[in-house]
Amino acid sequence: MQVQRVVLNSRPGNNGEPSPENFRLEQIHLTSDLEDGQVLVRTLYLSVDPYMRCRMNEDTGAGYLASWKLSECVDGGGVGVVESSRCSALTEGDVVTSFNWPWQTHAVMMGGGLQMVDPQMVDGHLSYFLGAVGMTGLTALLGVREKGHVTKGANQTMVVSGAAGACGSLAGQIGRLDGCAKVVGICGSDEKCKALVEDLGFSAAINYRSGDVSARLKETCPAGIDVYFDNVGGATSDAVIEQMNKGGHVILCGQISQYNKDVPYPPPLSDKTQEILQSRNITRERFMVLSYMSKAEAALSELSQLVKSAQIKVRKTTCPSECAPSSLVDAWRYFASSLQVLETVVNGIENMGVAFCSMMKGGNVGKQIVKIPDRGKIPAR
Repeated sequence: MQVQRVVLNSRPGNNGEPSPENFRLEQIHLTSDLEDGQVLVRTLYLSVDPYMRCRMNEDTGAGYLASWKLSECVDGGGVGVVESSRCSALTEGDVVTSFNWPWQTHAVMMGGGLQMVDPQMVDGHLSYFLGAVGMTGLTALLGVREKGHVTKGANQTMVVSGAAGACGSLAGQIGRLDGCAKVVGICGSDEKCKALVEDLGFSAAINYRSGDVSARLKETCPAGIDVYFDNVGGATSDAVIEQMNKGGHVILCGQISQYNKDVPYPPPLSDKTQEILQSRNITRERFMVLSYMSKAEAALSELSQLVKSAQIKVRKTTCPSECAPSSLVDAWRYFASSLQVLETVVNGIENMGVAFCSMMKGGNVGKQIVKIPDRGKIPAR
């Protein structure tokens, strides 16, 4: 069969911003003749995430991440349906997911490398397996639980940077549900600030593009900051750490503001920030969700229940596909009373590069997803 795939066309350079031209769409012939253990899958949804910027470099700077190779198909989180199988554990119609899903409309994969998932866990919203009930949700839940040291009744204040992104939007809600008295989000637009407060239940939100972050933190966190879920690094994180209380905890989840720079990961801190951490006995620990996979099954079950705990409402905002990358294209928001899920969905594998670059510039609200147009029956929407 003829399938479409996305390959890495060029590298942006260690100090360069990625562009859609770094990716190239190709047509290839894919055989449907399977060997023992293989399955043919049809791709339903693909994920684009900040860590992928590191994979565009010749050296990712992280031992657990492999670089994408030029002119070869790129990969990441994906979910799809089995169309044919020579794997004893999988049959036609099974919904499967993988952290190393090729950016192709169809693919032949080894069944042993796929995880079968139950659509009922997400009420049929299969893209959730790439976000709230997938690796993103695990990162938010286990990051807060393992490194945040949130205690009910302790009157703690949490700050989340990148708070309107996939992980930050969940981490703030989990912090609130786990007992933080106040949760403040930092993001990049007034629209996102409004969504954090009105839709997700954040106590307050700060637009770092339009004001003095330090001054706004003093206003919104008058008792100081106890827990910081760090997704961005850089000057924003310096401003947060400066106002942290003694014995506080920094959850080092990501550093998206630094990914276009040629610096080690995690990036070095200023002498001033290092002195604050040491003198106030603030922990700042790098969080890698892959180190906690023994807790994944129970955590995913909990995330599923949080998402399904109330009637889910759907709100959709659209704009033309030719919108600037920073615009929201087919932005979907799914709301539940306990844990609310935000997604930005772009249609078509040909838009993978656009979606990725938009996400890197903050054009998404919540999880950035690319939906692959359906060809035939889908087991659940």
